[in-house]
Amino acid sequence: MHQSPSWVRPVAIVAALFGILTVFSGGTALFGGSAAKAAFGDAVPLVLWFNFFAGFIYVLGAFTLNKSVFWAQRIAWLIGVCTLLVFVILIAMAVTGTPFEWRTIGAMTLRSAFWLAIAIALSKNA
Repeated sequence: MHQSPSWVRPVAIVAALFGILTVFSGGTALFGGSAAKAAFGDAVPLVLWFNFFAGFIYVLGAFTLNKSVFWAQRIAWLIGVCTLLVFVILIAMAVTGTPFEWRTIGAMTLRSAFWLAIAIALSKNA
């Protein structure tokens, strides 16, 4: 059995918290009242729905990260690449005039970098 690197457990905890916060934030934006929705400004629905559902996968990724490097690596790549793809779509939409929030650009940068960094680090340990 392959021993997980020492950084895996703390990162799994951060990933789980990240997932829970993502689900909460996305759920508030999608299902909250008009005041809650207004607080999110020009949220792009595609990105909002993607991030909401991805939050559940973040929690699954955190669980697998803690249990199985093999599966965690695959889930991290899936999350990272899909997030990057949605990020590229967001950028294309923004360039063509779709209203958006700059904080979404920051959040998508963070999400992509976080999961791709995990995927790359796990690939080096595989």
